[in-house]
Amino acid sequence: MTRLIELEPPRERAFLVAVDTGADPGWTAEESVGELAALADTAGAEVVGAEWQNRRHPDPAWYVGKGKAQELVQARGETGFTLLIADDELTPNQQRSLEELLGCKVLDRSGLILDIFAQHARTHEGRLQVELAQLEYQLPRLTRLWTHLSRTGGGIGTRGPGESQLETDRRLIRERIRRLRERVDDVRRQREVASRSRDRRLVPTVAIVGYTNAGKSTLLNSLVGSEAARVEDQLFATLDPTSRAVKLGDGQSAILTDTVGFIHKLPHQLVDAFRATLEEVTRADVLLEVVDAFDPHFAEHRATVQQVLDELAAGAKPRLTVYNKADLLEPGARDQANPAPMIGDAVLISALTGYGLDTLRTRLSALLADLWEDVDLLVPYTAGELIARIRERGTVEIEYRATDVRVRGRVAPQLAGELRGAAGPGPTSAA
Repeated sequence: MTRLIELEPPRERAFLVAVDTGADPGWTAEESVGELAALADTAGAEVVGAEWQNRRHPDPAWYVGKGKAQELVQARGETGFTLLIADDELTPNQQRSLEELLGCKVLDRSGLILDIFAQHARTHEGRLQVELAQLEYQLPRLTRLWTHLSRTGGGIGTRGPGESQLETDRRLIRERIRRLRERVDDVRRQREVASRSRDRRLVPTVAIVGYTNAGKSTLLNSLVGSEAARVEDQLFATLDPTSRAVKLGDGQSAILTDTVGFIHKLPHQLVDAFRATLEEVTRADVLLEVVDAFDPHFAEHRATVQQVLDELAAGAKPRLTVYNKADLLEPGARDQANPAPMIGDAVLISALTGYGLDTLRTRLSALLADLWEDVDLLVPYTAGELIARIRERGTVEIEYRATDVRVRGRVAPQLAGELRGAAGPGPTSAA
């Protein structure tokens, strides 16, 4: 009996190209291409060469100058690359010009990141969001090569007869995008219901944010004490959010959510498509920003994270910053028993060894407590269920009076709002 052996397909040979306009503070083209190479490797390509060029702005027809484009033809003959990857998002015209010149597939950074997301999406929700982002990215780039979408139920098919088929394909993609948006909206509503349930229990929520591969998932696993989130030494190893309850000390707990990592030049289609997931960030009480302290570009990474948070209207949220991977910087950080120093208001940790996690829990607990509000209110006896939750979740004194109940102390903002609503019109502070 003959046994069939499955062979892995050969890795695509990728050549990288970039334009440095000087408009990206902190990033040179060479450094950005280095990150692009890591993305290409994550996607499964073998990088066989790279070129970059200083220009005031990308060439509208070729992205690089026409002379550099001709050099790419020579480079293809020398290296045999089968895929050209540009470090910026290409216009449809630029992509088409380079494909015709080189006779090979041309991809840009956005398309590459979308491909990685497609590989790593594990849940139904994640796949929905990735497909939506991919179709919105592909729609303006449709040519006669992308045809007969109806035969694949909305996926991109093969060669077709011409312009009439192209218009049909565009309509099919637009219809598929409309349906995907509706399903993503359903996901958003489901998350809102889950969020209201958490608010009802008055469990504080913390969203872990940071640059991709900074160690967010490792930190969540270390704080939970189990393999709650997938961990790999790859960019975008985690796409689907993972939430777990974590004990912080003094009897306080919080829900920690590991969110998708950010990256330089993150495609806007992904931010839009993943907005339902990223709203975990906007709803969180506190952000826990994880920074790779070992990366020489961590300052630029933090700027990228801040840019995306601002786009989500979450840039001003209360935040605790942790500098991770201290074990790569300080030999003493390989022993979790050693005390971890503070760096201003930030904490130096190693999510891998456990170094500094006790300090992190203490600081996070204190930050959440600082968000609580002082109250001194009179509420009616009819608010018995609310008073029971206050006794459980707040640090308060409760005085039962003849006609009402006096509540004094500190409670979470959500609970303070409910108390003020229950107190009704008129004076709300006890004399």
